[in-house]
Amino acid sequence: MNGSRSVAAANPWSAETDGRHKPLPDRRGGAIGLGLIGVTLICLALLANQRWLDRHFLPSFFLPRQSYVRIYLAVRCSFILLGASLMVGARRLAGPPSRLLARGAPIGIAVLLALGSSELVLRHVHLRPAEWLQPEEEPRRQPDSRLGWTFVPSRIGHANASGRLIEYAIDAAGYRVRQVDAPVDPALPTIVFIGESIMFGEGLTWDESIPAQVASMTRVQSANLAVHGFSTSQAYLRLEQELPRFRRPIGVVSLFMPALFGRNLDDDRPHFLRGLVWQPAVQHARLVALAELLVPYRRTETVERGIIVTREVLAATTALAHASGATAFSVVPQFGAEEPVEAMLRRRILDEPGVPYARVQMDPAWRLPRDLHPNAWGAHVMAAAIVERFQSH
Repeated sequence: MNGSRSVAAANPWSAETDGRHKPLPDRRGGAIGLGLIGVTLICLALLANQRWLDRHFLPSFFLPRQSYVRIYLAVRCSFILLGASLMVGARRLAGPPSRLLARGAPIGIAVLLALGSSELVLRHVHLRPAEWLQPEEEPRRQPDSRLGWTFVPSRIGHANASGRLIEYAIDAAGYRVRQVDAPVDPALPTIVFIGESIMFGEGLTWDESIPAQVASMTRVQSANLAVHGFSTSQAYLRLEQELPRFRRPIGVVSLFMPALFGRNLDDDRPHFLRGLVWQPAVQHARLVALAELLVPYRRTETVERGIIVTREVLAATTALAHASGATAFSVVPQFGAEEPVEAMLRRRILDEPGVPYARVQMDPAWRLPRDLHPNAWGAHVMAAAIVERFQSH
């Protein structure tokens, strides 16, 4: 009798018969759970193919397509390796559920507390849209309830750009000018420019900017209404607000790039719903806003809605210009070869609805050093295309 009890005590598998401990089923349960996680990661990596990437991660002006693809491949390979590792080591890593719960509960509580405290801390940090993260950045901006932000008027700012000290002079109306004391005259014939930092002339002197070069070629006053970081909707809102000031507008030139289309999907800035229904900026949880900034995933429905709204905004821009007696069209710079996703966006947003535009093929070398904005020659090429478009019409 004593011998049989000692053998039973030494044999861990005999515990299955006494109902007190069942380590074998527990280990299998843990292994199955970890194995399922591994299989899920591998399936996600296999399903997230190139077509999925193109559908949910749009072209970016600040992150070249090649970089996107490299990051995507690295993440995909990491998922496969991690999934395979979990599947291979599932039996070793798994333990009884009670033990796993005992070990995991403190970790889970710690994670939840960390997320909660991070959200509380970030609530005291004013997170702006990605295009206005630094409040002291030049040219200096100020909040605007309808547009989101505008430039601080009647001010001169200086910034280092590609090793040069660039002066940004903003007149009383908030337009970029050569000198603050030489503002835009609304009574003169004027070509109005709307857009964002490319049209504004980021990293360029006034004379090197697109509006200034067009004015030099045509001998017609230019009004540079572009504001850093604006979406297509914000540019239209600014035109709607400012165009009535001009008595003799000759033309309205906007800028559209498929690589900047993602801004039109952001709701953390003033934006439009279908039918050009204006909406104020939406304040997201800080952690959510930070996650969206780092991982700009877009749902198919969001992209489709953005395409429709952008078409409506561009059509409204043209109609507004025509109502003032001005010609209107968009300049569309294309740096390097056009990716299939960029071609799809250009076709659906510009070609299908018949939006007038001038497409300008840009050499990637026509950029500022250590910057993605056009250099003076790149701006000249775009200005020449704009002048040619005016002359042909």
